Amino acid sequence: MRALLVAFCVALSVADARVLQTPVREDAYASRRAAMVAQQIQGRGVSDPRVLEAMRTVPRHRFVPAHLQQLAYADRPLPIGAGQTISQPFIVAYMTEALGTAPTQKVLEIGTGSGYQAAVLARLVREVYTIEIVPELARRASATLKELGYSRVQVREGDGYAGWPAHAPFDRIMVTAAPDEVPQPLVDQLAPGGRMVIPVGRGEQWLTVVEKTPMGVVERRTIPVRFVPLTRGK
Repeated sequence: MRALLVAFCVALSVADARVLQTPVREDAYASRRAAMVAQQIQGRGVSDPRVLEAMRTVPRHRFVPAHLQQLAYADRPLPIGAGQTISQPFIVAYMTEALGTAPTQKVLEIGTGSGYQAAVLARLVREVYTIEIVPELARRASATLKELGYSRVQVREGDGYAGWPAHAPFDRIMVTAAPDEVPQPLVDQLAPGGRMVIPVGRGEQWLTVVEKTPMGVVERRTIPVRFVPLTRGK
């Protein structure tokens, strides 16, 4: 995930430092997940019960560097290396709800990052295909997902702008980095009736829902966001 929101890459506060020095058991992480969902996600209007349950279940702390695991359920993005971040929990939940998933669907994700968003999606759909352009992140995410048993996720290193034609069409597409405009290859790989959630823009960015309807492609802006640019391969 690559959302750059309010607390992106801020220096650790004194309170953060104390948190990082305190050991945490797995059952305590489960309690923190429940609190995260209640306060940061459900409390801000995300209401899809399947999304809320996925957010309560996926161990977010396993997708961040070990020295930051105790901050995994805080209301902020966190650095994951290579200049990238794991998105704020609310943004992950908001985008997932906006995608409108169903158990039988096949989903493409552009921008694997830590693998956390792919894991959340894997709790909700039949298959997840995810592409990451940064080699070290692709390898690490793939290893984490396998270790945690997310066998429904296939990770590929490469340029996500062109999608994954070999497995198209996709019922849903999620993009976690911002192009200047919606990439036509991704629109082409949406199935009829399909939906894409994507941040769009260079300076001002809006999270945009793109739907392929019988009347044509329809785009709808939702909330302002700040993501890193969608990187193109050479």
